[in-house]
Amino acid sequence: MQISRRAEKIEPFYVMEVAKAASELGRSVAHTDAPMVFLNIGEPDFTAPPLVQAAAQRAISQGHSQYTQATGLPALRERISDWYASRFGVNVPASRIVVTAGASAALQLACLALIDAGDEVLMPDPSYPCNRHFVSAADGRAVLIPTTAAQRFQLSADQVQAAWGPKTRGVLLASPSNPTGSSIDPDELRRIHAVVQARGGVTMVDEIYLPLSFDAHYGQTALALDDSVISINSFSKYFNMTGWRLGWMVVPQALVPVIERLAQNLFICPSTIAQHAALACFEPESIALYETRRAEFKARRDYFVPALQSLGLDVPVAPDGAFYAWADCSAACARLGLKDSWDFSFAVMQQAHVAITPGRDFGTDLTAQFVRFSTASSMEQLHMAIARLRKMLA
Repeated sequence: MQISRRAEKIEPFYVMEVAKAASELGRSVAHTDAPMVFLNIGEPDFTAPPLVQAAAQRAISQGHSQYTQATGLPALRERISDWYASRFGVNVPASRIVVTAGASAALQLACLALIDAGDEVLMPDPSYPCNRHFVSAADGRAVLIPTTAAQRFQLSADQVQAAWGPKTRGVLLASPSNPTGSSIDPDELRRIHAVVQARGGVTMVDEIYLPLSFDAHYGQTALALDDSVISINSFSKYFNMTGWRLGWMVVPQALVPVIERLAQNLFICPSTIAQHAALACFEPESIALYETRRAEFKARRDYFVPALQSLGLDVPVAPDGAFYAWADCSAACARLGLKDSWDFSFAVMQQAHVAITPGRDFGTDLTAQFVRFSTASSMEQLHMAIARLRKMLA
């Protein structure tokens, strides 16, 4: 069977490949005194709040399970619009909000709507691997630009200006970022957007971790810049609904019918049950619970990052949001006689029974010396992981 060139260009998602190996080893040690600690997947250990679960059950029992509009339930679009006003103080009309089958569908729709074959999209290195694959799936090319800790592993306006070429279509950023948990400084984002606008390009910002910001300076939506910014968001992370596969995007008004046309053909609509459930995310009781959980994520970061530093696993940029620690393991590799972060990750998995993610997925510049830890697991699990790492690295 002949495979398309498009499919051949998509690299494996190594996060999931490592996860398979970790799960296999985890099963073999599950009943020992050192069961596997999983810090490799960015999935909150919290589940959907009681009101959300009850809303889903109610939708099922009342038969609210038929197709919705391709753009989502009007009531949910209104709730999201109200949330932007109350949470971020920005006016985002519900008519510009499109509910999608997860942030992944939103990114795919945005890329298909805006990218032609051969177009280039500028992205930071490191960055979430699937984002560049969405560009490739639209027959575009992701151009990864190396970043440094000094610039918070985010692009600068000067870099965007220098890298812009005749085929450049725009930028795809993430704030806070996966894998670093670092956000773009709002002033730098404003300068980047100005560069993009001056060249007739498009600014796309993945904001799925934005509600999990721990610093008011960085916790601002890019939608405050102007109505041309495209923002991608999700119910997975802050709203603890990973497997419900529900997200949304905010696009310029003129782009809505284009996105709707694509969504009608590719997805019909997002999950109706998930949409009815998500209405309850914005109830005061649910928001209060989400904020309690956000404080817990911050407490986990505040424990785990200094603990990594004490082990010689340097985290050069303190994460200001999300639940990741991007740690330099090069010194540990040298001590242990290991080649790079890929070998280090498997050594940690096999010797300490702690699953982590090597940097290979996230780019090519210096990623061989970094690993990503997820702090989405409980504090008990984090303490256990640090104790095992300390023993292994002693």
